Amino acid sequence: MKLIIASNNKGKIREYKQILEPLGFEVMSQSEAGIELEAEETGTTFAENSAIKARAIFGMTSCAVLADDSGLAVDALGGEPGVYSARYGGLETSEERSQLVLKKLSGVPDSDRTAHFICNIHLILADGREVTAEGRCSGRIGREPRGSNGFGYDPIFMYGSRSFAEISADEKNRLSHRAAALDKLREKLKELDLIYDNT
Repeated sequence: MKLIIASNNKGKIREYKQILEPLGFEVMSQSEAGIELEAEETGTTFAENSAIKARAIFGMTSCAVLADDSGLAVDALGGEPGVYSARYGGLETSEERSQLVLKKLSGVPDSDRTAHFICNIHLILADGREVTAEGRCSGRIGREPRGSNGFGYDPIFMYGSRSFAEISADEKNRLSHRAAALDKLREKLKELDLIYDNT
């Protein structure tokens, strides 16, 4: 089944290919599908934004589309950056946004640095049916960026004794918020008899 990911984020596309292609999906980014569109994320929740992106791309193609909206929620910051994770503080780079989080948490003890990644997936099948799923991964915010793998806030998100940027891609694909959301999505697709896998 051809599946367009409503994103051109290279890190995100790589993760989706690693997770979905073994299930029989032919995964491509929207640019690989010849679609140049940046849907305006006007929603106030991850679910609203993922639906906006998926529906915008689906209106331009005849195959299945998957969109997600994901981000980091830090408890001590009242859930920030949340849906604004990709544009937090109006800053341009992931490194700058991560540093802003660290600055805001200056002086906050480790016990109060709890955080979680959230991913909401919105899939529109070629026949127009829509399926959604949401996953979370809990951890805490470290004291400084660590590791060179991953992307976004991965270097400051601690999962146990390591940051998300210090674990392998295979391990992250089993543990991440995106993996948790995809596990739920996979179960829903199996119920619809759309995939048959033994994973």
